Amino acid sequence: MNIIIFGSTGTIGKHLVEQSLEQGYNVTAVSRSKESLSQFSHPNLKKFEGDVFNVNDCQQAINGQDVVIIVLGSGKSRNSVVRSEGTKNIIAAMKMKGVNRLICQSTLGAGDSKGNLNFFWKYIMFGWFLKQVFLDHELQENYVRNSELDWTIVRPAAFTEGEKTGNYKHGFSVTDKSLKLKIARADVADFILKQIESGTELFKSPGLSY
Repeated sequence: MNIIIFGSTGTIGKHLVEQSLEQGYNVTAVSRSKESLSQFSHPNLKKFEGDVFNVNDCQQAINGQDVVIIVLGSGKSRNSVVRSEGTKNIIAAMKMKGVNRLICQSTLGAGDSKGNLNFFWKYIMFGWFLKQVFLDHELQENYVRNSELDWTIVRPAAFTEGEKTGNYKHGFSVTDKSLKLKIARADVADFILKQIESGTELFKSPGLSY
């Protein structure tokens, strides 16, 4: 199976590339700079230099793919629209190329999952400090839900370092207050890749946390 990862050099993307190659997929890693892809080396890996703000780049990258995974990040910028605009262009390219399966990483707290957050995350982080980042995730999710593609939106809690455990909560109630509100990046990648073979979360937005 051919999968493509947008955001492949980010903190989640790196784990996705490594784990998907370990699982035997043919992987296309996309980055604005091929130099940043030099960290990866594998016979089943294709490196694609392209910009998600350019729909033609997205079309070229997506051609021949079976599954599209979006884990775009904004780096240190709190005002970037790369998640929403990039996702919009990727969706347009998928439709042009006839690729239907989309898995997109958003954030816990977006959409109807706001009830999972505590005071700190709801009002201080997403209500003030990371407000624009949060709004960009919300817009990104709207594009995905309205795409008419076979989509899954994955909503992880705050990222931590740590080994892949495979032991985490997912698909919990949007009112669940028992969560630790954190998840290792390696486990986020693990759950995303499980969605390739599973249809249980199709057209759903599962939360992810310890």
